[in-house]
Amino acid sequence: MRAVFYALALMTAPAFAAPAPLRFSVADSWSMPIIEIEHGQPTQGILYDLMTSLAHQVGSPAEFHVLARARVQSAMERGEIDVRCYAAQSWLPNQSGDYIWSIPFLTQRNLLVSKAKPPKAMTLKDLEPQRLGTVLGYSYPAIQAQFESGRFIRDEARNEQQVLQKLEVGRYAYAISSQWALDWFNQTRMPDQQLHAVTVVQEDAVGCFVRNDPALPVQRILRTLLRMKMSGEIDRTIHLYTGHDDQRDALESGDTAP
Repeated sequence: MRAVFYALALMTAPAFAAPAPLRFSVADSWSMPIIEIEHGQPTQGILYDLMTSLAHQVGSPAEFHVLARARVQSAMERGEIDVRCYAAQSWLPNQSGDYIWSIPFLTQRNLLVSKAKPPKAMTLKDLEPQRLGTVLGYSYPAIQAQFESGRFIRDEARNEQQVLQKLEVGRYAYAISSQWALDWFNQTRMPDQQLHAVTVVQEDAVGCFVRNDPALPVQRILRTLLRMKMSGEIDRTIHLYTGHDDQRDALESGDTAP
């Protein structure tokens, strides 16, 4: 009889096995308020909270793979990552592999930022040829042609926090930064020491994409992201870190884009 119970236990054990983790990519160039990375793992931030909540609602533990930005896509293609978030299809024009995209649920707004308060109607067209602070490996499609022509030269740093720190100490006169990173940076500065948004360089709606693998609950992941957006959870998370529901208008109504 004891042998029978043992055999039954072996037969039913898989039904009680822990669910496989949902594996997310984390670019090591991200910084707050997007994500904080300590000792090689994320600990807080907008994306950390959203990815952790997504995995919990899907019924899987979240597993984070912190990678150099250039290695993220190849990790997806090798099946080492299940979900990549904070991406736009326009950023990955030559994407290989079989993936399904979520709805866009965040807004990535890149700004031209300066240390000195700019003239009200200034745009990129008004700038003389010069170096601009940028993040290593980041794509800036709206001004790529001007980088290629040599009108602007990229002065690169590892993440947006470092880009803004270099701007603050005068390494260059202007930098490209997301609205979120600029707001986070300015939180710890007195009003007369804050950096200034000059103009919007580019704005993209971003979301996540999932490997189209039968072993993954792809549709459940996509439905959960939609529910998180419709319920207001995503906006509440953004508000927790930024004080705004989503990327707020970067400039006064009189300012113009390039």
